[in-house]
Amino acid sequence: MKLLLIEDDTEAARFLVKGLGESGYTVEHAADGGDGLSRASEGQFDLIVTDRMLPRVDGLAIIERLRALGIGTPVLVLSALGGVDDRVRGLKAGGDDYLTKPFAFAELLARIEALLRRHAGTAHATRLKVEDLEFDLLARRVTRGGRELELTTRELKLLEFLMRRAGQVVTRTMLLEGVWDLHFDPQSNLIDVHISRLRQAIDRGSDHPLIHTVRGTGYVLRSDG
Repeated sequence: MKLLLIEDDTEAARFLVKGLGESGYTVEHAADGGDGLSRASEGQFDLIVTDRMLPRVDGLAIIERLRALGIGTPVLVLSALGGVDDRVRGLKAGGDDYLTKPFAFAELLARIEALLRRHAGTAHATRLKVEDLEFDLLARRVTRGGRELELTTRELKLLEFLMRRAGQVVTRTMLLEGVWDLHFDPQSNLIDVHISRLRQAIDRGSDHPLIHTVRGTGYVLRSDG
């Protein structure tokens, strides 16, 4: 997932770029509203996180301009202005969510994930597809190149987690919390065993492996093509 961060505070921007990057997102940073508007207007981002008070062009003006251009990229507004009227203005300008500073990074991540899920829409929620790998979420049926795969309930949950984040590096912590609902590392090979079994199931017979190990970080499901 590719995010655009528009933030003029150098230290805050450095912290957010590092944290979001470690969480598996690709982040571009714009240091002022003018540069941010220019990049956002290209429409190449999955989500935009913008400060409200920015040099050259403020955050709300950026959102209004994007909506006028017909660009529907979800926007999360960050602001020290936390009054009801301020939040209402941000949402009425076309923002999708409004988070008041200071905030917990975990809450920022949760809001980003919620916006991405909401923006994905109903169709994405019922069928996932990466190359020739297809997952019918309603029927809980997975096929690769037309061949149906026999997967356990846990493997289905793991695969769904990876496919929903296709192209995004998924850390071990994310897998433990999202697939096993564990908020600590059991210091076992639990993840490695399930990833190995899933990899054998979906990549068997194909010369295009989809599950890749990112050394020291986690895993990513993507097509090498």
